[in-house]
Amino acid sequence: MSELRTLGEFIVEKQHDFPHASGELSSLLASIRLAAKIVNREINKAGLVDITGATGVDNIQGEEQQKLDAYANDKFKAALEARDQVCGVASEEEDEAVAFNKELNKNAKYVVLMDPLDGSTNIDVNVSVGTIFSIYRRVSEVGTPPTEEDFLQPGNKQVAAGYVIYGSSTMLVYTTGNGVNGFTYDPSLGTFCLSHENMTIPQDGRIYSINEGNYVRFPTGVKKYIKFCQENVPEDNRPYTSRYIGSLVADFHRNLLKGGIYLYPRTESHPKGKLRLLYECNPMAFLIEQAGGIATDGNQRIMDIKPTELHQRVPLFIGSTNMVKTVHRFLEQYPDEE
Repeated sequence: MSELRTLGEFIVEKQHDFPHASGELSSLLASIRLAAKIVNREINKAGLVDITGATGVDNIQGEEQQKLDAYANDKFKAALEARDQVCGVASEEEDEAVAFNKELNKNAKYVVLMDPLDGSTNIDVNVSVGTIFSIYRRVSEVGTPPTEEDFLQPGNKQVAAGYVIYGSSTMLVYTTGNGVNGFTYDPSLGTFCLSHENMTIPQDGRIYSINEGNYVRFPTGVKKYIKFCQENVPEDNRPYTSRYIGSLVADFHRNLLKGGIYLYPRTESHPKGKLRLLYECNPMAFLIEQAGGIATDGNQRIMDIKPTELHQRVPLFIGSTNMVKTVHRFLEQYPDEE
């Protein structure tokens, strides 16, 4: 058995894959790795310490903020600010983008956008949750404070993206535009080790992931696709199956490994969609495309959407190529009047 490579060793080996970098990726991802370890430690204490439940405060989206949301947000911000590669962050938990004003951050080239703890309401019931992150090269002048334009870049400008899933094991999965690689945390060593090299998603799958409790509010094309999955039996006699965890990272991770599609369409209550373009959809779209899949909003490629606001929401159809193409055919065949 060959010796396992750590995340740090792997990044150094692949340093040439990161545009414009001369050691920055290693340092930047080391910040994310450190924060992930700290958050992982607290998640594993859930139920033993007062870290579960709500804070009593709503975030910018009007959603009740969980204690671990705030904790994870603070830890990732602190870890990123402690390095000199990041000049600012935008977070699902912050009203506005946060500029780092320390002397060492002034000449930083990168900004980070993140969902510090996706699916945090699942903590109370011991279900997998995750962290999603996205890295961009700033467009404003180095040496000046970051501007909103640094954060409102389309997903096709990402230089790296990834997620950490805190589940039966803790994994960090990332891409720099040269494939997708996954690292599993070994708590006995305190190290992330390469466990899933060059991850690819099957072109076809049997899993569809959607909150069917909202069925009556879905567009007609989505309803027709769900019926197709329920009634159609492929030639290999393996029927489709519905799997929905309610944590984007967990659903995405399963479908990436096994093949499938995740759908979060617009609904009557969320006519523009519910998931956040910058913190959830763009980084997952970058990952899925690098793994051989597709991500769209039902009309266009997710990563080609030009953001107009930090907390912009969009529909999301993401996963195995043939499954996404099939749902597109239903959406085109059964267009709803706006």
